Amino acid sequence: MTEKAISPLRRRLIEDMAIRRLGPKTQHQYIRHVKRFADFLGRSADKATPEDVHRYQLWLASIGTTVPTVNVSATALRFFFRLTLKRHDLAEEVVSTREPRRLPVVLSPEEVARLLASARNIKHKALLSLAYATGLRSSEVVSLRLTDIDSDRMVIRVEQGKSLPSRKRGARRTGMSFSRPTFLSYCANGGGLARKKGWMSAGQPWLFPGYRGQHTSARQLHRIVRLAAARAGIAKRVGVHTLRHSFATHLLEQKTDIRIIQVLLGHKKLDTTALYTRVAISALGQVTSPLDFLLKMPG
Repeated sequence: MTEKAISPLRRRLIEDMAIRRLGPKTQHQYIRHVKRFADFLGRSADKATPEDVHRYQLWLASIGTTVPTVNVSATALRFFFRLTLKRHDLAEEVVSTREPRRLPVVLSPEEVARLLASARNIKHKALLSLAYATGLRSSEVVSLRLTDIDSDRMVIRVEQGKSLPSRKRGARRTGMSFSRPTFLSYCANGGGLARKKGWMSAGQPWLFPGYRGQHTSARQLHRIVRLAAARAGIAKRVGVHTLRHSFATHLLEQKTDIRIIQVLLGHKKLDTTALYTRVAISALGQVTSPLDFLLKMPG
């Protein structure tokens, strides 16, 4: 899009997002949803009324818009109304929708072992091992640099949320003392083992390099996980986030304190981490009923 093709209103929205350092994906989503609202109105979005906002949300519901899409639209419009238009009356009309939280798909330790064993080469095995061993998100795994690995202290420094709103960004450290030998051998000398295979140059900063100096994409990582799951004969719907769910659940089953798991996952709220207590089967099985204590009491 050329400079002349951008309207003053859109330019102001882009500037407001840039000031707050919203990620490229977030900016794209916000612009798309604001444009959709304007298309619904048939005129510029700054001419909207509270009744227009109400009608738009009714329309989204009538066409069967999914809850996540409705909520992204609500977030985008609130940002636009409050910060770009300074119209708090419009922002107050925007409603988000609560969606029942689904239990995450979790692999058993045996299924994880089969998945890792199904990786075709050392790079794929290292990617899958790291995703499970640390519980990192796909974007965090693929964007790791060699300098993020502290092999002496056995920790990884994670730069969170380059595509997240600024309030959710930051850095955290996650332990890797449970990383597998394949991954440790890969990281031991800055990917030296991989260089021998010819897919990593000596000056490459990325732990998992891709094409044209970029790191492996999150999409490619998802593809690697799905192919490994298929070869392992796992019928569950498996993605990179499945390994993150499995990481948290298995730690909980090993009686790791839930607040430690919260820190490792980078969750802001403990309630988010507490979801895994509903799928930690072995941990639930070890809970003793208060009736058992009552029956053991004298008399």
